Amino acid sequence: MRIPEQTIPQRIRSFIRRQGRLTPGQQLALDNHWNTFCLDPKVNYDVAEIFGREAPLFIEIGFGNGDSLAKMASANPDKDYIGIEVHTPGVGHLLMLLNEQSISNVRIYCHDAIEILEQKIADNSLTGVHLFFPDPWHKKKHHKRRIVRPSFVELLDKKLKSGGYFHAATDWENYAHAMLKVLSESLSLSNTSATNDYCPRPEYRPLTKFEQRGLRLGHGVWDLIFSKK
Repeated sequence: MRIPEQTIPQRIRSFIRRQGRLTPGQQLALDNHWNTFCLDPKVNYDVAEIFGREAPLFIEIGFGNGDSLAKMASANPDKDYIGIEVHTPGVGHLLMLLNEQSISNVRIYCHDAIEILEQKIADNSLTGVHLFFPDPWHKKKHHKRRIVRPSFVELLDKKLKSGGYFHAATDWENYAHAMLKVLSESLSLSNTSATNDYCPRPEYRPLTKFEQRGLRLGHGVWDLIFSKK
């Protein structure tokens, strides 16, 4: 009698890969600048060798079209940034910006952020992790797909330096409340909010066009910033 192989339950992903349509400019950037800025998820890198220096390291998960990441990196040339995004049009757009603006302190993974954090980022190495306007998975049956959950908070604890921080921003109030609850239950992270809930938008987080439009329409935005003890 053959014993069936034991199956390993598949991790619930917080994203769905959508190919999207590439503009000619994005395709050109992918063709010409991928090898300069993009990292291979199968390779183990030394971060200091990647950037050619030792500097505070920040990760942005799901950078979208890369506008905010490019602005932060340009405004902070003394810091290094790794952006992670699964959608190639966004990667192509960021590559265009990095090349046009001669920004050298950014590298990119086009891959699952959780796998990169687990397998390619050293423990106690990150000064900050940014998660700006993640997919809220607003239907209740999809809440299990939200990236901020207890297992993710445990991963943050491993990867952040002491004094490092996690900064999330969302325009979905329900998701803001859910993130606040999960993060507040951590024994290793402390809320930097003076009121123990949400923070004013710090200057280092650029306003996106989408966010500016939402604010004009009266939509709220909630920033959560927790630091590692």
